[in-house]
Amino acid sequence: MPRPSLAPSRSRQIAPALAVLLLLAACPGGWALPRHENKVLHKEIEALEQQWRQAILTNNVAEMNNLLSDDYIGITSNGAVENKAQALAQRRASTVTITKLDLSDIHIRVYGDTAVVTSVADLAGTNGDSDISGKYRYTRVYARRRGSWKIVSFEASRVHDADTRAKVKH
Repeated sequence: MPRPSLAPSRSRQIAPALAVLLLLAACPGGWALPRHENKVLHKEIEALEQQWRQAILTNNVAEMNNLLSDDYIGITSNGAVENKAQALAQRRASTVTITKLDLSDIHIRVYGDTAVVTSVADLAGTNGDSDISGKYRYTRVYARRRGSWKIVSFEASRVHDADTRAKVKH
């Protein structure tokens, strides 16, 4: 009588590997981007950040209009919520004037058709009669729609120096 083979059949060896490949193929491609493509996307977002910076410094409302999505929502450092029309109207009225905008500590994370940028902005400027100069930490979110990236969300928080925080402690 022939002995049963102790080795698993060929099909049982291939099945787990095939299952993993099918699972990877079914998942959204954004999280598994090849390194080269991810670097290209980071460069695209970096370039958009610089375009936005330049548009802010020169008060180029047409460029801002191009970069913002129609459903844009921003939250300013004082907690005000603004949509695209409100943000552009404020810039057209020259209510906010930015004379310096230096960016540092820039981090870009890409998730498929969404990119999240965090950074520190050191700026000099005014909002009406108020001096808004200082450091701000911000998050800007881009979404790729119909092949182009648009800013869909923004939030800024003022960074207070250690001396100011020490005085505020109770």
